[in-house]
Amino acid sequence: MKHPLKIAIGSDHGGFELKQQLIPYLTSLGHAVTDVGTNSKDAVDYPRFAYAVASSVSSGRADVGIVIDGAGIGSAMTANKVPGVLAAACYNEALARNSREHNNANVLTLGSGQIDLAAAKQIAYIFLTTECTADRHLARVKLIKEVEGRSMSGNDLSPEDVQRVAERVKQLLGGKSGSSAAIARPLSAEQVAKMIDHTLLKAEATPADVEKLCAEARKHGFWSVCVNSAYVKQAKALLRDSRTKVCAVVGFPLGAMEPQIKSLETRKALRDGANEIDMVINIGALKARDDATVLRDIRGVVENCKDSRAICKVILETSLLNDEEKTRACQLSMKAGADFVKTSTGFSTGGATAEDIALMARTVASRKLGVKASGGVRTYADIVKMVNAGATRVGCSNSVKIMEEISTGVAQSGGKGY
Repeated sequence: MKHPLKIAIGSDHGGFELKQQLIPYLTSLGHAVTDVGTNSKDAVDYPRFAYAVASSVSSGRADVGIVIDGAGIGSAMTANKVPGVLAAACYNEALARNSREHNNANVLTLGSGQIDLAAAKQIAYIFLTTECTADRHLARVKLIKEVEGRSMSGNDLSPEDVQRVAERVKQLLGGKSGSSAAIARPLSAEQVAKMIDHTLLKAEATPADVEKLCAEARKHGFWSVCVNSAYVKQAKALLRDSRTKVCAVVGFPLGAMEPQIKSLETRKALRDGANEIDMVINIGALKARDDATVLRDIRGVVENCKDSRAICKVILETSLLNDEEKTRACQLSMKAGADFVKTSTGFSTGGATAEDIALMARTVASRKLGVKASGGVRTYADIVKMVNAGATRVGCSNSVKIMEEISTGVAQSGGKGY
C-alpha cells in the first residue's frame, strides 16, 4: 500500500471505545483518518457502520478501512457484500499478515471483545504495512474477484481445493486439522501473564503458601493474586513494590449470606489493601427470581469498591444455572455497576466453559464489562479457548505450569508433554 494512507474507520457501540483509542495511533503514523461513527456508546446496528466503511473503500474515498464491533465477524460479513471489498476479521498479527500477504484484504475488522488496545495497534500496523506481491497469491485474489463477478473463467475450485482451504483456515484459527490439534497462539507469555489472577483459595492454605503464591506472581508478572480475605494484608505487604494487584474473594464460596455481611467483608478487605473484589452472588435468590435481593447483594459490594476505586467481579457459579439465569445474573451485575462477571468459584459442580463465556460476553458487551473465566482453566489451550470465546481475565491456580508450557514450547503441541 502507498503511504500515507486514507483510512475510513467505524464501529458499533461495542467497538466505540477501542475505535476512539485507535484513531490517535493511526494518525500518529501519518495516515489521514476519517471516522464514520458511531459517536457514542448508545446501542446501534453494526452493519450500518461496516457498510459506511466498506463503501468508502469501494468508491476510492479511502484506501483501506477498519471496522470494530464485539467480535469482528458480523462487520466482515457486511463489508464483504460491498463490491470491491475484501474484508478480513483478524485476532492476531499472523492473521493480519496473512490477510494482506495472501488475500490482499482492504478492510480490517476487529473484535473489541477479543483483543485489547495494544493488540489492536499491532494488528493494524501489520495490516497497513504488509503487501501482497507474490504472483500465486495475486492470481488467487483475482479468482476471488471473479466469484464476485459471477464468473470463475472455468477455474472452479474442486472439492479437494475447498477442503484444503478449510483445513488451512482451521489451522490459522486454532482448530483441528486432521487428527492432530493445532492451537493458535494469539497470546504471548506477557499477554497471558497480564490476564491471570493467580489463585490460592483452598481451605488448608497457610501463610507460607501465600508467600509462595506472591513470589510466583512477582516472578511471572501475573495481573493479581487472588486470596481469601484473611490473607489480603499479608499479600499486600509481600507485593508492596510490585505491579501485581491483590484480589480478595467475598461471600466465598456459597454466596448465601446477608448483603450487609458481604459489604462488611468487602470494606475490611479493601482497608487491608485489596485492589479487586470477587464476590459470589446469592445463587438461591437468583434461582427464586428474587432479583431485588440479588441486585441489592451485588450493589452493596460494588458501592464499597467504587468508594475505594477498586474493581468488582461478580461470580455467577454458572454450573448451577440455566442460560436464562446466567443472562439475568449478567444483567443484574450490569445494573448494579459491576466491572466484571465471572463464571465460577471452582468449588462447585463445574467450572468455566467456552459456551458460558460466549453467552456472558454477548450479554455484557453493551456495557463493556470484563468476563473472567475461572474453574478448570489448567493449560495454555484452556486459556486460548476461553479468550477466543470472549474472556478478558482468567483465574487459575495452575498459572506457573501454564507459563512453563509457553516458555518450553509445549503449548504449541496442544499441551502434550507433561
